[in-house]
Amino acid sequence: MSKSMLMVMTSHELMGDTGKKTGMWLEEFASPYYAFKDAGYSITLASPMGGQVPIDPNSLEDDAMTDDAIRYTKDELARSAMAATIPLEDVRAEEFDAVFYPGGHGPLWDLSDNAHSIKLIEDTIASGKPVGAVCHAPIVLKDVKAADGELLVKGKSVTGFTNSEEEAMGLTDVVPYLVEDELVKSGGKFEKADNFAVKVCTDGLLVTGQNPPSSRPAADALIALLN
Repeated sequence: MSKSMLMVMTSHELMGDTGKKTGMWLEEFASPYYAFKDAGYSITLASPMGGQVPIDPNSLEDDAMTDDAIRYTKDELARSAMAATIPLEDVRAEEFDAVFYPGGHGPLWDLSDNAHSIKLIEDTIASGKPVGAVCHAPIVLKDVKAADGELLVKGKSVTGFTNSEEEAMGLTDVVPYLVEDELVKSGGKFEKADNFAVKVCTDGLLVTGQNPPSSRPAADALIALLN
């Protein structure tokens, strides 16, 4: 029986009060999406508001367009799914074998404190199913609790977009949260590689990736857990 994967993206498209656009980082969706698709999974897409997911315009620049991102632009089925995501409140953990959160700066605003997202992750982990998140998306874990009432990331090896990577983007004072700081605050054992080098942590049912280049390796790690 084919496995079912839920991918949860942001609905948020404004970069604080800079007047610039943000959203989901395309590579962090496309690489995992095709990893799951090529492994034969059925994939459902969701977002807080439902409907079209905003894609960060910077992730559409030539230097950010990886093979998987280019494949997405030519994939009518994937693009129409991205335009018609299910509202997060309508999603049930028991309908899926795993959940994956692509990053981009958007999740810092609308998935960081989202009650539906927190419940989804708590229910998924409680039923023994894995959750993955990459780059800025590990922010979704900061308030999630384990079955024993402790914070889920407490004592766990985790990673995500680092403070020094955010600084390299010049956005430290723009974003509402710094992923590294929040995961440390929640008791996580934060691990990191050099800026924009590949880093993935798997601890129990939790898979986290540091940055865009880590998105495919994070997806592969999630697939390995499911197998």
